Amino acid sequence: MDANQQTRANPFGMDAECENCPELCETRERVVHGYGDVGADFLFVGEMPDDESDRTGVPFTGEKGEVLQNVLGYLGLNNSLPGDDEPELENAFLTYLTRCHAERSPTDDEIRTCEPYLNAEIRMINPEILVPVGQRALTEIATEYTTTPADEFDAEDDHATTIRGRGFEIVPMRDPGEQSEADREAFVDHFQSLMAGDYRQTKGRRSR
Repeated sequence: MDANQQTRANPFGMDAECENCPELCETRERVVHGYGDVGADFLFVGEMPDDESDRTGVPFTGEKGEVLQNVLGYLGLNNSLPGDDEPELENAFLTYLTRCHAERSPTDDEIRTCEPYLNAEIRMINPEILVPVGQRALTEIATEYTTTPADEFDAEDDHATTIRGRGFEIVPMRDPGEQSEADREAFVDHFQSLMAGDYRQTKGRRSR
């Protein structure tokens, strides 16, 4: 973790009382901004907080989060037990496209409204690898950071593969709630091979 980092939770001090989407203010308990190591090489992006993340204020907590936290543990990026409400992440940062819980998928307008939060986190962290978790995150990340039409990417087919993006390598992950044991093993194996190689080779070639 960066020596200057004071907290893993919302380390950049983003608006915790955001009211840009009035409808979502009625369905959330709290705003869920990013969480983790601000010096991370690996940034994981999901669609939106579920009810457990809304409760804890930390992305990818609860049942679905336990799957991802377990994967991070195998990769040496999580030093706490899977299911921890405040995981001890090292070299990983977790966030969402949108920051408020609702019992439905976010609208395109809501994603666009939250986009400055995500863009700011990516810019300030400057990760090496983006991991879109689930189809919606993959579509949005591919739209922003690749030159390939986003509808050509599929979170199931592209799970645990590497996509060359603009300034980043992108490694899609299936939604944790849909993953099999084989999916988890495939992701761990692929990501370990990236970590063992020269994944930092894109540094210095980015244009923002």
